[in-house]
Amino acid sequence: MAPTDIQPDKSTGSVVALCGGIGGAKLALGLSRVLPDERLLIGVNTGDDFEHLGLHVSPDIDTVTYTLAGVSNPEMGWGRADETWNFMEALGEIGGETWFSLGDKDLAVNVERTHRLHSGESLSAITRDICRNLGIPVQIVPMSDDPVRTLVDTDAGPLPFQKYFVERQCVPVLRSVVFAGADNASVQPELLAALQQRDLRAVIICPSNPYLSVDPILSVNGMREALQSVSAPIVAVSPVVGGDAVKGPMAKIMGELGLTVTHGTIAKHYAELIDGLMIDGDSERITGKLAVMTGNTIMKSLEDKISLARGVLTFADQFAAGCNNLRGQRA
Repeated sequence: MAPTDIQPDKSTGSVVALCGGIGGAKLALGLSRVLPDERLLIGVNTGDDFEHLGLHVSPDIDTVTYTLAGVSNPEMGWGRADETWNFMEALGEIGGETWFSLGDKDLAVNVERTHRLHSGESLSAITRDICRNLGIPVQIVPMSDDPVRTLVDTDAGPLPFQKYFVERQCVPVLRSVVFAGADNASVQPELLAALQQRDLRAVIICPSNPYLSVDPILSVNGMREALQSVSAPIVAVSPVVGGDAVKGPMAKIMGELGLTVTHGTIAKHYAELIDGLMIDGDSERITGKLAVMTGNTIMKSLEDKISLARGVLTFADQFAAGCNNLRGQRA
């Protein structure tokens, strides 16, 4: 489906999407193809950010940026397409740390980001400029300009997120997750303003890992309160399909936390925030006041992404008028 063939969504109002990396980026792309540019703001997890080789790396922001710019690696889901690895090869030759791969094109982004952060610019301003230079008209913002770092407690001891996720390949048994700095962080100003808009149509929680990609966003001081006060429906897309995670270590982590891998568990996790849950497959035993819609949530093609984006927006619109009555009464 060519971009010119896509029928634009004609409803009014703005949309805020909250997402992490690969899964969230796919739905964000679908939303960007459906909605007018000025009516979509994407708030991205930065709990995965870390300092590596002297560089500030923002994995989720870069994944969303590359995906919407059409330059992401379609096989890996992260990183740049047609990437070269001369830097990593040279680094390995001299005994440097190679457990976290930075392609040559990706490296340029991280060098530019780090240089400008050291010059006193905000992560938001840098992200905005990178998006503009890559031809992305949609607004992409970090969840906060203040540092928040995801730390995991495991049977191998406490580990920074990337050490656990990339270097240790999620092998240690996870016991708990902490978001260091979240209590002192502020919600990114444009994200907060978007949530407070009178014409807000919907907040979409993308199908990212709830525990590692969405919870860092929700942990930022003031974020939950802002979401509980929005005048529009909040709809989440479940990352569970067929009793398993679509991608990544979510199922393993849920098992280690004593949770069953079901839509019901996801519904319960978001219960105080969302009005509806979009799921793939049977609605199981999701009870209470939460609205549920079924549909295909596996996004293999651009058409899949666009279809899910339309479905989620339609879902939100169906009970938008009554969402204020549900506020504070969610199952």
